[in-house]
Amino acid sequence: MKILIADDHAIVRQGVMELLRTEFVSTEIHEASHGGEALDKIKDGIWDIILLDISMPVKNGIETLKQLRAKGIKAPVLMLSMQPEDQYALRALKAGASGFVNKASATDELISAVHVVLSGRKYISAGLTKRLGIVHDASGSFSHEDLSDREMQVLQLIASGKTVTEIAVEVSLGITTISTYRAHILEKLQLTTNAELVRYAVSNGLV
Repeated sequence: MKILIADDHAIVRQGVMELLRTEFVSTEIHEASHGGEALDKIKDGIWDIILLDISMPVKNGIETLKQLRAKGIKAPVLMLSMQPEDQYALRALKAGASGFVNKASATDELISAVHVVLSGRKYISAGLTKRLGIVHDASGSFSHEDLSDREMQVLQLIASGKTVTEIAVEVSLGITTISTYRAHILEKLQLTTNAELVRYAVSNGLV
């Protein structure tokens, strides 16, 4: 397995590297001290997972993430930060991150998050899910299974940050039709805004 860790603090990089080497024996781990260096290294290989600090000089983690996604790099990206989850996690996930871990979290949460994103799923902490007010149905499970195929597609496109107009162009349907699908999705999931749709999609691994 090949991992890249980008953080401007050498002590943090070393700590994360030791944790990962303990959990993933014989893993090839590379490091970068800022976003620009990370992008240079990313373009030269295939990575199993990339860990990016949000606050870095030259190019911060969010900018780095957007650029690597724009270049078509599909490797899962786990964002690390000392900043509050509720301020930065959704922004990072919307930009294409696979998960967000606060540096103040216990070490076992970081390892759990790495396992989750390596499996192809999104990682969002239980604490953030609770603070965002994600709503369950009476049975305790989410109800996106009730959506039609087209409604699910529209939900995922909205969650990826596309506007109604952009979605209409992408799926070759009218803007009014897409707006109707959106209204049906909100009603079925008992949500009211696009922000809530994004939270729902992220917490359920739909994007």
